[in-house]
Amino acid sequence: MANKNLTIVEEFILVGFSDLPNLQGVLFAIFLIMYMSIIFGNGLIIILTKITPALQTPMYFLIRNLSFLEICYTTVTLPRVLSDLRTQKRNITLFACATQLCFFLMLGGTECLLLAVMAYDRYVAICRPLYYPLIMNHRACAQLVTGSWISTIPVIPWYAYLIFSLPFCGSKKLDHFFCDSLPLLMIACGDISVLEYIVYSGTVLYIVLPLLLIIRSYVKIIIIILKLPSAIGRSKAFSTCSSHLTVVILLYGSAIITYSRPQSKTSSGIEKMLSLFYTIITPMFNPIIYTLRNKEVITALRKLASK
Repeated sequence: MANKNLTIVEEFILVGFSDLPNLQGVLFAIFLIMYMSIIFGNGLIIILTKITPALQTPMYFLIRNLSFLEICYTTVTLPRVLSDLRTQKRNITLFACATQLCFFLMLGGTECLLLAVMAYDRYVAICRPLYYPLIMNHRACAQLVTGSWISTIPVIPWYAYLIFSLPFCGSKKLDHFFCDSLPLLMIACGDISVLEYIVYSGTVLYIVLPLLLIIRSYVKIIIIILKLPSAIGRSKAFSTCSSHLTVVILLYGSAIITYSRPQSKTSSGIEKMLSLFYTIITPMFNPIIYTLRNKEVITALRKLASK
């Protein structure tokens, strides 16, 4: 500690995509189109599932909450990325960075828990269809969704406080396009082993544990589907789960690789690419995944378009 240049940090510099100076305008246009697609696509899902009587079911109630979550999730990071690309002013205050980190982690944890709830919904619908209206009633759905939203509140702000209570030394540059925990820990001084342990504990609590619940639900679903005598019945049962399963693979695959592998100062480019998947790519493709394979949503969309 005595040999390091310890400074009181009042702001950070988000490196982002500054290593591609000739592509700043192109990247701005791409990210702007992506952000507008996320807002429009997920907003359309919210409207359709709200005004269409045929979509007033627990499954679409959960999808509507997921779409709203995706809009909030991307709004935490993408407007800042667009501003940095447009103005080339990449500095962010300590308070703004802490706020972004806090909301990003809370919404990310909420999404993982909500996907686990959606997997449970599909399990009840396929494995216990006669009890589905009783188990997944409106009150139960509201409680599960509320629990997913508020369960991160007691933990994440405390975790963000621990990170920003660390002294930072050397460069103030964060080699990322938003304030995330791993880039912050890489420029922190002193012993960060305890915080790294907390990062992995958070990964287990909000990523791995929900994933295990999802896997458990789908193992039971697959067992039931394989026992169905009709090939048409098996195909129909699997089609109700395929959209959710696709989202799970996209989100969890990139998130687990990012937060579970050993840290390296030479791997920032890989981290940025992986982060793009769970911060932008997945929220952008969610409406497509849930509509193109869903006849009820397509029918509702055609009716809305005809009006």
